[in-house]
Amino acid sequence: MKPKNAFGLVRTAVAVPMVHVTNPLMNVFEMAKLVGEAAYQHVQLLTFPELSLTGYTCGDLFLQPFLHEKAIDGLSLLLKTTADADMIIQVGMPLLVNQKLFNVAVTMHKGVILCITPKTFIPNYKHFYEGRWFRPGYEATVSEVELCGQRVPFGTDHVIDVFVGTGSNKRRIFCLGTEICEDLWMPIPPSSHQANAGATILTNLSASNSEIGKGSYRYDLVTQQAAHCMSAYLYVSSGPWESSGDVIFDGDAMIAENGHMRIRSKPFQFEPQLLITDVDVEKLERERFMSGSFGQTSMVDPKTFRHIECTIESVDDKIAAAPRINLNKLPFVPSDEKKRTERCEDIYAHVVTALKRRLMSFEKGTGRRDVVIGISGGLDSLLAFLFVLRAFDELGWDRKGILAVTMPGAGTSKRTKKNALKLIRQTGVTWKDISIVKNVTTHLRSIGHEPCWTCLKCENAQARERTHILMDLGFVIGTGDLSEIAQGWCTYNGDQQSMYNPNGDIPKTLVKYLVRYAADIELFKEIRKAILDVLATPISPELTKPKKAGEIEQLTEDLIGPYILHDFFLWHMIRNGYAPRKIAWLAELTFAGEYDRVTILKWLLAFLTRFSNAQFKRQNLPDCPKVASVSLSPRGDWRAPADVTLTLWIEEVLAMIEELSL
Repeated sequence: MKPKNAFGLVRTAVAVPMVHVTNPLMNVFEMAKLVGEAAYQHVQLLTFPELSLTGYTCGDLFLQPFLHEKAIDGLSLLLKTTADADMIIQVGMPLLVNQKLFNVAVTMHKGVILCITPKTFIPNYKHFYEGRWFRPGYEATVSEVELCGQRVPFGTDHVIDVFVGTGSNKRRIFCLGTEICEDLWMPIPPSSHQANAGATILTNLSASNSEIGKGSYRYDLVTQQAAHCMSAYLYVSSGPWESSGDVIFDGDAMIAENGHMRIRSKPFQFEPQLLITDVDVEKLERERFMSGSFGQTSMVDPKTFRHIECTIESVDDKIAAAPRINLNKLPFVPSDEKKRTERCEDIYAHVVTALKRRLMSFEKGTGRRDVVIGISGGLDSLLAFLFVLRAFDELGWDRKGILAVTMPGAGTSKRTKKNALKLIRQTGVTWKDISIVKNVTTHLRSIGHEPCWTCLKCENAQARERTHILMDLGFVIGTGDLSEIAQGWCTYNGDQQSMYNPNGDIPKTLVKYLVRYAADIELFKEIRKAILDVLATPISPELTKPKKAGEIEQLTEDLIGPYILHDFFLWHMIRNGYAPRKIAWLAELTFAGEYDRVTILKWLLAFLTRFSNAQFKRQNLPDCPKVASVSLSPRGDWRAPADVTLTLWIEEVLAMIEELSL
């Protein structure tokens, strides 16, 4: 499954070099080593700290023309030294323009200066004295300057469009905007306007000193600006080689992508640091056009920007062969245990609040405090049951108002029925046990079908009979989860229907963690053993008759594929909008050693086929509370014609399968 391109990935880096304060030539030597290392790693954009050519802590030496001359000499040397490096490089330096000294970022490529960006906001408070030496960018009176024998755009009104290829194959891979240190701390950072002008990657050359608590605040600033701008944000600050006379520098460097931290440096390191990661510009651009309000800022507060073009050689094959990205098998589930626990509690709070509101409305309209839920002894019905128990307890309602119904059929196993009864008896709810075998047999024979308990007609008849029973008993709580809804793994007008479904926005891989979380909290301590046994039970609809009575033989994942793969496909198709080829490529990387490419394509084809065919079922879903960024409610995030067919998506997978045999 060799990718044709890097699927929108751009390789970015930030570097914290060893700094020799007031010695530009030595600083060029240090930076050149990091440029060489970055080039070897196929970096396309490399950013150094603020005033990295001279050092930030030069003090009144910034007023010495001699230092300015040496800084320009250093820049000339760096341009020559990096002329063969096919990457965009950014360094900081002082620059005298029309008798005004500016703190600038110089952006260059292969010996050519693309532009010079002055710092917009100059800090001059507490320990900052920049106003003593530098002027703010808005005081510039020229739009071009002569530097190192080149005529260069100067100002805060430009972004750089970066292309690969030539002629009809030329394509823009990202747009770059740049600001400097204090700019980020302002109410409206320049990068916000740059993002509106199209910049998908924003950089900040900084020299932010370290104080107790300041690092976490910087972290928030960077991640939030990346989120506000729906961009990648590269931030890099000076390291501990700067003068420590009055302040300390920790070399904080980070790359965030749309609110998520991708990589961050270790603080207070006396070794140079080079941080490299790939950012997904394709995903960022989709986020922007999906958010209809993103571009409205440019209409309310319009700014005019110059677009500077730069063409670099494509390294798509290098990036695709070994991408620097986060590979997460469970995109719906936080990998960090603490965050996962917090997420579980957050979901319970969301869903239970929504359920309480619906129950209060039901009580107001009918005067009743009762619901009906089918308990199978499986994961989904258990999770819905836990939501209902907690809702009743928080409302102060008697648990006897919860009517739990077991409805054993031809395929019901001893294990699931035993667990269902434990859950019911140990929680003090009301219980009914109603076998569906006789009624389903009568129904099937009435339509001329002799029950075999192995065909789809027999399976659907059982699902509809169970729903029929529940509907006749009262206000029905649904149990189907997001993964089942995505694949239509439910019977139309059967388990697809209910009065309210608290599980409808929760994928199967997350269901397991929510149920496991419940086993460890005080509220459900009386059913902990039953919960753990349900978690250990194979996932099965139990709708076919097993060869050995009372055993589980019909395994869902044998029929429709592993949920871990399907949830992975669902996330990247709906949340990220990726095409099948990119989804398959990511899956092969993520599940290397677990699922080969043949297996991945097999189940991706199955997923897309089932997803396409199930749209008519999703058109008639009951209400369910939205808790995540992926939802398939026809009244929410996903709207599509009931008769739509994902022909092009399916054909792309078939093409990839055919490629395997070539």
